[in-house]
Amino acid sequence: MVGARRELGEEMEPAVVDAFLDRVESAIDARAAERRPAPQKGPGPGERLALAIVSLGTGVPITAIAAEQGGVLGIVAAWLGIAGVNFAYSRGRRDD
Repeated sequence: MVGARRELGEEMEPAVVDAFLDRVESAIDARAAERRPAPQKGPGPGERLALAIVSLGTGVPITAIAAEQGGVLGIVAAWLGIAGVNFAYSRGRRDD
């Protein structure tokens, strides 16, 4: 950089400095990208187990309420909702 500045003169100094800073910034970005952990693809086994336990734990009282209010149709609707939440969670995490 110093040699280029001497050859080009003081009037080109801002351009030389900008080019140097662009190279430094690119090198820093490349090193930071190397150090970043890879994004996780989908939920881990612990997350899936936790969601399954919560779904079943909340499914029991929801089933009782749905049966009281809507009969068999209410139960089906409640469990379709629970299954939908689980499906949406697994699809959303996989696409990250």
